[in-house]
Formats: sequence, C-alpha cells, structure tokens
Amino acid sequence: MGACRHVRHAPFLFLDRDQMRSKHQVIFNGDWGAMFWAPNLWQPEGGPYSARALHSFVELLAENQVDTYAISPNTQLAWYPSKVVPTALDDYTRGDKRWARWFRSCPDETNIAMMDRYLDLLEAGVDWMAETIVACKQRQVTPWASVRMNDPHGYLEKWVDNPINCPLFKDPDNRLRGTPLRPGRHADVLWVGLNFERQAVRDYFLDMIRELVLDYDTEGLELDFLRTPAICEPNASQQTIDTITEWIGEIRALTRRKAEQTGRPFPMGLRIPAAFGALRSIGLDVAAIADAGLIDFVSPSNYMQTAWDLPLDQLRQQLGPDIAIYGNVEFALNGVSAYSKQADSTQLRCPFVVTEALLGATAGQRALGADGIELYNYYAADEDNADIRICTRQNMKADYTAIQKIGDLESLRGQPKQYAFTTMLAPVWNPPFDTPDSLPDILEPDWRRAYRLPMCAEPADAALELVIQIVLDRRDDLPELAVSFNDSWPTRDAQATDELLFPQLDHAFHVPEYTAFNYRFDVSEIREGWNEISVYNGSHEVATAQSRAKHSVTIRSIELAIKETTP
Repeated sequence: MGACRHVRHAPFLFLDRDQMRSKHQVIFNGDWGAMFWAPNLWQPEGGPYSARALHSFVELLAENQVDTYAISPNTQLAWYPSKVVPTALDDYTRGDKRWARWFRSCPDETNIAMMDRYLDLLEAGVDWMAETIVACKQRQVTPWASVRMNDPHGYLEKWVDNPINCPLFKDPDNRLRGTPLRPGRHADVLWVGLNFERQAVRDYFLDMIRELVLDYDTEGLELDFLRTPAICEPNASQQTIDTITEWIGEIRALTRRKAEQTGRPFPMGLRIPAAFGALRSIGLDVAAIADAGLIDFVSPSNYMQTAWDLPLDQLRQQLGPDIAIYGNVEFALNGVSAYSKQADSTQLRCPFVVTEALLGATAGQRALGADGIELYNYYAADEDNADIRICTRQNMKADYTAIQKIGDLESLRGQPKQYAFTTMLAPVWNPPFDTPDSLPDILEPDWRRAYRLPMCAEPADAALELVIQIVLDRRDDLPELAVSFNDSWPTRDAQATDELLFPQLDHAFHVPEYTAFNYRFDVSEIREGWNEISVYNGSHEVATAQSRAKHSVTIRSIELAIKETTP
C-alpha cells in the first residue's frame, strides 16, 4: 500500500505538505490545565478567575511566534462545558473535598483550587474552550483541538473510581487488562485504559470529537494516541485493526464536513509514538491510515523525554512525501538530573528552561526534515509562587521567549545549543513505544561504542566550538577514555568536570554520583543530519569476571554543546 496514495477530492479543502509547513511551523500543545495551574502568571491581579487569564496566556504565545495552539480539553472526561459527554465539573461543588486527591502528584488544596478556577468561569458564563479560540483568532494563532485518546491522569491513587475517569471506565468490559509493556513486569494501571475495540468507547470519543470539530470554531484536529498508547489489547487481529482504521475514517469525515461548511481546510493528524509496528499491534495502523488519505500530518515523540535520535528521515520513507511530519520537544531533556550544591537538591532537566537544549532538540529534528515543531508540556515548567508551588517543579521557569528562535533551521545555525541522548527515565520509561534507549551503557576494556545523533551544520566562520561531554559513574580509578567525532582520530585530551554543559538556573552540576569529561572539536566537523560519536575504553586489561568491574565504565549520558570558543 505504501506506493499508492489515496486520491483526494476537493483539494482546496486540504492542506498539502508545503501548506502545512507554511501555516503550522510552531505548534504549542496545551492540555486542560495549561492555563489553570499557575493563576498568578496569567491573572496576577487576583480575584475570581476570568477570561482575562485565557487571553493573557494566548497573548504570550502570540508574542513569541507560536502560530498554532493545539488545545487539549479532555482526559476521559471533557474539561470544557460539553453538551454531549460527561464533564469534570458535572458533580463538582466549590471546595469539594472528594476531589482532593484526583491528581496524585499535587497536594489536596492545589487540586481543589484549580477546580474552583474552572467553576469561576462556568459561573460567569464563560466557556473557556470557546473563549480561548476567540483569543487565538484575535492574535492570528490557529486554534486546533488535540484530543487525548486515553489520558491516565490520576490513576494510581483511585484508578477505577477516580473522578476524572468517565462512567464507561467503571465497566470492566470497557477496560484494557493493563498488559505489561516489559516482559516479566506486573500489569500497570497506567495502561488500563479504555478499550477501543468496544463500540461504546468509540462512540463516546466520536461524540466528543464531533462537538469539538463542528460546534466549536476550531481549525484543525490532532488525535493524541501518545498520551497514552493504550487502544486495544496487544496483537490485535486484522479485523480489529480495520475497525480502528474505519473509525478514524469517520472522524476524517467530520473534518471534511467542517471544511465544506467553512470553505477553509481543516487539517487532521496523529500524535503518536514512532514505533509503527507496536502501534499496529494495538490496533492503530499508521501506514494504512496515511495511505487511505485520512490524515495530513503525524507528530511522533517519546512519552515524556525528548526523542533526540528519532529517525524522522526513516519515517518519511515509510509515510511518503505527502504527509507532514512534526518534530517534538518534550518536558524532560533525558533522565540525567541537574544538581544544586547550595541547595543540595536535584531537578529533572527541561528544554523549556535550558534554552540551549530547546534549540538543539529543534535543530536536530529540522536537520532531518521536520516540517515544523510541536512543543509539549511547555507550561509544566511554569513556576508560580502561590498555591501551586508544591506541585510544580520548584525553581523552574519556562522561557517562552526562546520559542522565537525555533521558527526555521537557518535561524538556529550559529546559536549556542545542547544536544543529548535518550536514557532510561523511570517511572515513565515506555518501551516498546519510546525510541530505544541509547544509555546507560557499559564499556569494557578495549571496547568501542558508537552513538548516532542528528545535528545541524554550523557556519564555518562562527567563533564556536563543539564540546562532547561523557558522563560516567564516579569512582577513583576510572580508565582513560578516547572520543572520536565523525571518524576523526580519537582524542584522549579531556577536561574533568562536575559541571553541566549548560546550567538549569541555579542547578549547574551533575549529581554527586556522576563525573564528566569534556572533549573539544571544531564545529566544521559537524554534518547536516546524522553525526556519530565513538567512545573508546582505553584500558587494555584482560577482562575477567574479577576484573571487569574495575576496568569497565558505565556511561550515563553523552551530551554535546555548541559554545563560544574558549582560549
């Protein structure tokens, strides 16, 4: 099927890939809580929450050159005032203690305060979804609906009776079994989602999507199967796969209807893992959906951390030239934390705080041909010093101005950047859907390992250098390492350091258990697209069962920086 594409009728109702690229370069995905978690940022004057907060948030996006806001207004329930499916506020009264623990990582008062903000708007007659769309259109930001198809927020505490799960979830026939994603692991409640093999489940989401497409003034639709990729039981039959494809076709028919009503294109796409085989196993055949002309774009990513080495060029070969492919930047840089000596605290690093990492992640994906960039969970790094401070990551502040720098590949060249590799990231390590983890890795005596990473070429006349940092488990008798970049002669010339390549505000060091070595190279050696870093263990000791631990090294991370040249 891959060589034969569906012929589209009424082409003026669709955006081809070039049009997608020109109209939707920077997509900001904001979930139902994006404008509600941090009230002091969006309505600093206080008082009952109002439409002013929504407009303030969208104004910030517009000022920083976001052209598309993918508004995600649902978990299993609608968080907007739906008229066709149950909503999160149907049974809520102000200060209702039953809702205190619905979201497991926040204190009781934080959850209730957020619910009360939704109630403020509802009591004032403000439909926040509709008002946000108005705010977007006033500022030339395209409003999309991004529907999360199986969002597991809050499962761990009260996963069946959690108030943010819909009534269908209470019936075990409508639930997946929670098949372990890792061999030998117990069933995981995070993956006990709604079962889309059930007609009632598909009808439920189709009703919600129909409302968001036809009754709201949205201008595009993203089906988010990445949050969470739990659709049907693994090893789905061909009949089940065909059922899901036909159901996607029903959704596509809604978007065509909307395009015909408005006379303007209404793009539709999938936010998904890049593991097409694993997706097909749970019922979602991306290739068949693309071949049938049911989507205009895909937005592939890992679940929680940025997929630094995701092969977008290979996905292009699988999907053909017509489908737009968006790179994604996620909340986590990788699983290696930042450390503050002064506070004796650690933080998960975030590209939305470390601007150089945002630029590096974007540059690598654009160098592989990404048609645009989607920013996911950007607002999760917002710091609000009011009642939200316990729940959000303290001493973090998302740099929205950095978004202005990622609009195209040429603007990224010559800018300081950080690149990295994916690592295992508990508890949201998500095989078989996430890209295979590059690290940690063990290097025994005389061993070499090569790691591939996409990067963008830099101007030859820029006063920049490439620094490759190898992060290791700390110990006193580490063997000497050598590093080669793109087949260069291996160098052993390294500077030991405990510092990160770029700090995350006041967290500037590696955790005490790790140490690092910096190797310097000329930026002219960087290739456009894929680059290779080879690491050699310089110990020549014969590895025996007794000596292996002493002469081996554990590589925790490999990170790269484009920095101003140092003397």
